[in-house]
Amino acid sequence: QLQASGGGLVQTGGSLRLSCAPSGRAFGSYATGWFRLAPGKEREFVAVIAWRNGKTYYADSVKGRFTISRDSAKNTEWLQMNSLRPEDTAVYYCAARLDYCSGDGCSWPSEYQYWGQGTQVTVSS
Repeated sequence: QLQASGGGLVQTGGSLRLSCAPSGRAFGSYATGWFRLAPGKEREFVAVIAWRNGKTYYADSVKGRFTISRDSAKNTEWLQMNSLRPEDTAVYYCAARLDYCSGDGCSWPSEYQYWGQGTQVTVSS
Protein backbone atom coordinates (compact mmCIF):
# COMPACT_ATOMS: atom_id res chain seq x y z
CA GLN A 1 0.00 0.00 0.00
CA LEU A 2 3.05 2.26 0.18
CA GLN A 3 5.42 2.88 -2.68
CA ALA A 4 8.99 3.86 -1.92
CA SER A 5 11.48 5.06 -4.49
CA GLY A 6 14.71 7.00 -4.87
CA GLY A 7 17.36 4.55 -3.77
CA GLY A 8 20.59 4.02 -5.63
CA LEU A 9 24.38 3.91 -5.50
CA VAL A 10 26.28 6.92 -4.20
CA GLN A 11 29.78 7.64 -2.96
CA THR A 12 30.61 8.48 0.63
CA GLY A 13 29.54 12.04 1.36
CA GLY A 14 26.91 12.04 -1.35
CA SER A 15 23.15 12.56 -1.12
CA LEU A 16 19.99 10.75 -2.06
CA ARG A 17 16.31 11.56 -1.60
CA LEU A 18 13.81 8.82 -0.97
CA SER A 19 10.10 9.31 -1.48
CA CYS A 20 7.09 7.43 -0.17
CA ALA A 21 3.47 7.67 -1.23
CA PRO A 22 0.41 5.51 -0.70
CA SER A 23 -0.93 3.73 -3.75
CA GLY A 24 -4.46 4.71 -4.60
CA ARG A 25 -5.43 6.53 -1.42
CA ALA A 26 -4.48 9.49 0.69
CA PHE A 27 -2.31 9.10 3.74
CA GLY A 28 -4.81 8.49 6.53
CA SER A 29 -2.12 7.75 9.05
CA TYR A 30 -0.95 9.53 12.16
CA ALA A 31 2.69 9.24 11.14
CA THR A 32 4.94 7.84 8.47
CA GLY A 33 8.54 6.90 8.85
CA TRP A 34 11.53 5.03 7.55
CA PHE A 35 13.30 1.93 8.71
CA ARG A 36 16.34 0.24 7.20
CA LEU A 37 17.62 -3.30 7.06
CA ALA A 38 21.27 -4.07 6.44
CA PRO A 39 22.69 -7.58 5.91
CA GLY A 40 23.24 -9.35 9.20
CA LYS A 41 21.51 -6.65 11.23
CA GLU A 42 18.08 -6.10 12.68
CA ARG A 43 15.63 -3.65 11.19
CA GLU A 44 16.57 -0.20 12.42
CA PHE A 45 14.43 2.89 12.91
CA VAL A 46 15.59 5.92 10.90
CA ALA A 47 13.06 8.75 11.14
CA VAL A 48 9.37 9.53 11.51
CA ILE A 49 7.08 12.48 10.84
CA ALA A 50 3.60 13.19 12.14
CA TRP A 51 1.36 14.24 9.26
CA ARG A 52 -0.88 16.65 11.15
CA ASN A 53 1.74 18.83 12.84
CA GLY A 54 4.97 17.87 11.05
CA LYS A 55 6.73 16.88 14.26
CA THR A 56 9.78 14.74 13.55
CA TYR A 57 11.99 12.29 15.39
CA TYR A 58 15.31 10.80 14.25
CA ALA A 59 17.63 8.00 15.20
CA ASP A 60 20.85 9.30 16.70
CA SER A 61 22.82 7.70 13.87
CA VAL A 62 21.22 9.95 11.24
CA LYS A 63 20.46 13.10 13.22
CA GLY A 64 21.89 16.17 11.48
CA ARG A 65 22.37 14.31 8.18
CA PHE A 66 18.87 13.11 7.26
CA THR A 67 15.71 15.19 7.01
CA ILE A 68 12.19 13.82 6.79
CA SER A 69 9.42 15.98 5.37
CA ARG A 70 5.95 15.69 3.92
CA ASP A 71 3.62 17.51 1.57
CA SER A 72 -0.02 16.87 2.29
CA ALA A 73 -1.14 18.40 -1.01
CA LYS A 74 1.15 16.04 -2.92
CA ASN A 75 0.42 13.19 -0.53
CA THR A 76 4.10 12.37 -0.43
CA GLU A 77 6.80 12.01 2.19
CA TRP A 78 10.51 12.39 1.57
CA LEU A 79 13.71 11.39 3.30
CA GLN A 80 16.59 13.62 2.28
CA MET A 81 19.86 11.86 3.08
CA ASN A 82 23.05 13.91 3.08
CA SER A 83 26.64 13.13 4.05
CA LEU A 84 26.01 9.46 3.42
CA ARG A 85 28.34 6.89 4.90
CA PRO A 86 29.02 3.25 4.01
CA GLU A 87 27.21 2.23 7.19
CA ASP A 88 24.03 3.78 5.78
CA THR A 89 23.96 1.02 3.16
CA ALA A 90 20.70 -0.89 3.58
CA VAL A 91 17.28 -1.52 2.15
CA TYR A 92 15.10 1.38 3.25
CA TYR A 93 11.42 0.83 3.97
CA CYS A 94 8.76 3.45 4.44
CA ALA A 95 6.03 2.62 6.92
CA ALA A 96 2.85 4.19 8.24
CA ARG A 97 1.12 3.95 11.58
CA LEU A 98 -2.42 4.87 12.52
CA ASP A 99 -1.93 5.83 16.15
CA TYR A 100 -0.09 8.48 18.11
CA CYS A 101 3.54 8.09 19.06
CA SER A 102 6.21 10.27 20.57
CA GLY A 103 9.99 10.05 20.68
CA ASP A 104 11.32 6.55 21.24
CA GLY A 105 7.76 5.29 21.13
CA CYS A 106 7.84 5.81 17.37
CA SER A 107 10.80 3.51 16.79
CA TRP A 108 9.15 0.09 17.12
CA PRO A 109 8.48 -1.48 13.70
CA SER A 110 5.77 -3.74 15.12
CA GLU A 111 3.58 -0.67 15.69
CA TYR A 112 3.49 0.29 12.01
CA GLN A 113 0.57 -1.17 10.09
CA TYR A 114 1.56 -0.42 6.50
CA TRP A 115 4.86 -0.99 4.75
CA GLY A 116 6.39 -0.23 1.38
CA GLN A 117 8.40 -2.66 -0.71
CA GLY A 118 11.83 -1.25 0.15
CA THR A 119 14.42 0.58 -1.88
CA GLN A 120 18.15 -0.22 -1.90
CA VAL A 121 20.64 2.43 -0.82
CA THR A 122 24.30 1.62 -1.36
CA VAL A 123 27.08 3.94 -0.24
CA SER A 124 30.51 3.14 -1.59
CA SER A 125 33.69 4.02 0.28
